[in-house]
Amino acid sequence: MDFEIVGDITEIETMAVGKGIRDRARLQKQYGRARWRKLKGITQVRLPDDTIRLAEVHWYEAHGIGKKEFKLKLPFLD
Repeated sequence: MDFEIVGDITEIETMAVGKGIRDRARLQKQYGRARWRKLKGITQVRLPDDTIRLAEVHWYEAHGIGKKEFKLKLPFLD
């Protein structure tokens, strides 16, 4: 991950659940079997050059496993 999340994630929306996730087999193999969800939200991120920007992030999440594989979506929102 080439960025750091600074603060809370807001406006969280579920994008896909269960069989709707293309990477579900890989996620189960890598992290364990669970009910995986793909989510997106808005947060402030710190980039490698120490600037802080408002951005949309996507990630996978499962109960008992937690949030995995954050992705930064461009362009920035600010």
